[in-house]
Amino acid sequence: MFLIDDILLAPLKGVVFLGKKINEVIEKEMSDEGSIKERLMALQLKFEMDEIDEEEYDRKEDELLKLLETIRKEKQGQQR
Repeated sequence: MFLIDDILLAPLKGVVFLGKKINEVIEKEMSDEGSIKERLMALQLKFEMDEIDEEEYDRKEDELLKLLETIRKEKQGQQR
């Protein structure tokens, strides 16, 4: 009976495993200062190449700077 349960639940367990791994990668990327800085540079390049307007640039820059500030505060809190 347990073998049949394992066989039937294997796809579900695989999806749960993948979901956990994807979540780990997203959390790591969202808490990495380097990736945020890269996104800021890419945003500035898009603005300079006239791919986005100033309003969109300002909005996205504010979001990224707030995220960067949050990451830095969290790291300072962990160090104490």
